[in-house]
Amino acid sequence: MQAPLAELLQLLELEPLEVNLFRGASRDIGAPQVFGGQVLGQALRAAYATVEGRSVHSLHAYFLRRGDFNAPIVYQVDRSRDGGSFSSRRVVAIQHGAQILHMAASFQEPETGLEHQLPMPEVPPPESLPDLRELIEAQAAPLPVAVRRFVGRNSPFEFRSVQPQDYSNPQPGPPRQDVWFRTVGRLDDDLNRHACVLAYVSDYHLIGTAMRPHGLTLASPGVVVASIDHAMWFHRPVRVDEWLLYSIESPVAAGARGFARASLFTREGVLVASTAQEGLLRAS
Repeated sequence: MQAPLAELLQLLELEPLEVNLFRGASRDIGAPQVFGGQVLGQALRAAYATVEGRSVHSLHAYFLRRGDFNAPIVYQVDRSRDGGSFSSRRVVAIQHGAQILHMAASFQEPETGLEHQLPMPEVPPPESLPDLRELIEAQAAPLPVAVRRFVGRNSPFEFRSVQPQDYSNPQPGPPRQDVWFRTVGRLDDDLNRHACVLAYVSDYHLIGTAMRPHGLTLASPGVVVASIDHAMWFHRPVRVDEWLLYSIESPVAAGARGFARASLFTREGVLVASTAQEGLLRAS
């Protein structure tokens, strides 16, 4: 297993402090604050530690303050309810005595029922597309160190975009993108862990899609972005060490906020999860 992936998996392993109380480490991946996906993944991991025999089917989170990647984060879990089929949990992430995130998550016992889904978009297979890390290194102009760290060689994920963006000379384009991704190495068969890793990686590319119509990227001067809220629905069990298509669209940006929603498909076309996010989007 490559070092960045091993580091991510270790990051998602929390230290129990007391009943319903956990502590997680932080990691600097190049952003000015703790990566929102890290807090999502750790919060979900904390909730999972209080649930048995049930799998997450949805989560809804608000990012309240910037996290400090130089300090650990404490997660407090409220066991709101354990019903006949569903369990509800509320998780509060605390750092330096202040809440930085609160999240509600719901878990369900395995159950069968009616099924349908929309089809996956017709896109090229991942093997036919360049690795985002290679595109970053081939940019005509050097990119900021933070951007290179965020999506560069030290990423625990491999990204292959169907509509790659030129970070050094971005051009306005449609508010959508399709990105294949998977972890850079294999994981074990713990599907709860796969769900936590999926929560982590789901914070990539959403607000970036909202910037596309304006010809902006994370590397553009004067751009300030931050996740405000994030929702996920887990429709079926999923493995993040196999190719998944993140099909994203941004219907609107307004009020210095960008909104994006997405579907996640296996390469066989099975819809396994959906996401939605609104983020701060300022450009000077």
